[in-house]
Amino acid sequence: MDDLLTTKELLDLLKIDRTTVYRMLNDGRLSGVKVGGQWRFPRKDVTALLSGKATEPDNPLVSAEILPVHCLQGIQSVFAEVASLGAVTTTPEGEPLTEISNSCAFCNLIQSSPSGRKACTTSWQQLAHKPEHRTPFVSCHAGLQYARARIEIDGAYVAMLIAGQFHAALPDPVEEAARIKALADAHGLDAGELASAAQDLPVLSARHRERIGSWLETVAGTFEMIGHERAELMQRLRRIAEMSAFDSQSAAP
Repeated sequence: MDDLLTTKELLDLLKIDRTTVYRMLNDGRLSGVKVGGQWRFPRKDVTALLSGKATEPDNPLVSAEILPVHCLQGIQSVFAEVASLGAVTTTPEGEPLTEISNSCAFCNLIQSSPSGRKACTTSWQQLAHKPEHRTPFVSCHAGLQYARARIEIDGAYVAMLIAGQFHAALPDPVEEAARIKALADAHGLDAGELASAAQDLPVLSARHRERIGSWLETVAGTFEMIGHERAELMQRLRRIAEMSAFDSQSAAP
């Protein structure tokens, strides 16, 4: 499977500046994809470039926004509302591409704190590179259940869809109180307000969790199809532009 490098990782490997990266993208020496406004580069192509064995990619990733975030946001929101859960699409590094859909009051309070948002991102990152296409539900830093499904475009792992914000079983009251106090202290939140919001967190059965996991994988698959079709369209447009430029050069006196 193709691994994608960030721009910083690329700069560190090639020992070049950003201007050179953009020049190499324009002249075809590099292939890249934009995900949520951030460039990503196939590691195998960069390795080939470093070894002096770079060739024209078999199926190059187009230099375009491969996942239309505005489109993903709408589909994600419908999924989150139907499933009665929170959902978000992120990069493989756990950085959000979309706004969180149908987020619960408890998680909204956590996310209102910079340290809380960072803790959520860290939890998402822990799911990022697990081998399964869809992970089992596990506990996040705040004690809630969540899972993710990979979004892969032409073999490249470009994003992940995450869903959760529920309990798998009714929490022990004493343990829950201690957990909420620790979260409030860690993120500068009001413990009473956080405890009140926690009372509305749903508890889902194993059957319900399995159904949601299946939906999660289906929606991620839909995102993959959207990205693949968009990549193919942009590649066709790129070829048309190249042919037009060639025709113009041929017609020049």
